[in-house]
Amino acid sequence: MRNTAFKSVNTKKLKKKEILSICKLKNTQWKYGLKSQLKWFNKNIQNNDIHNLLYLEENLVGYNLLRKRKFFLKGKKKNYLYFDTIIVLKKYRKMKIGKLICQFSAKIIKKAKLHSMLICQNKLLKFYKKYEWEKIAKKNFKILDHE
Repeated sequence: MRNTAFKSVNTKKLKKKEILSICKLKNTQWKYGLKSQLKWFNKNIQNNDIHNLLYLEENLVGYNLLRKRKFFLKGKKKNYLYFDTIIVLKKYRKMKIGKLICQFSAKIIKKAKLHSMLICQNKLLKFYKKYEWEKIAKKNFKILDHE
C-alpha cells in the first residue's frame, strides 16, 4: 500500500493533535461525540499505554491501543498488554488495513515480551484467530484491572 506509515507511541509522548485524531477516528465507530471521546481518553488512558497509528497520505486511518495492565495466572501476578481497540476508518476497510495493524501490533507485543489478551464479541473470533489469537476459558485467569 502506497504512502502508508506506522507510528507506535506511548501516551506521554502523544501530541494533542494526535490525541484529537485518535478520538475523531474512534467517534466514527462509537458515536458518543468528540467531547465524550476526549473525556474518556483523559480518564482511562495511562502514560505507558501504547498507541499504534497507521497513516495513509498523512491521515490517520487505522488505530490500535495496547494498554499495560496486570493479571493473575496460576496464583502469580503478571504484566500483560490489553489489546483494547482496533479501528479502521470505514472507507478504508476491505483494504487489508486491519491485517496490517494486527501484524504491526504483534511485533510490538513480541518486542515487549509480555502476554497479551483481548476481549471481543463471538462474531469477531474468526477475525482474531487469523492472527494467532487463542480463546481461553475465563476460569483459567483473573484480570485485576478490568471487569
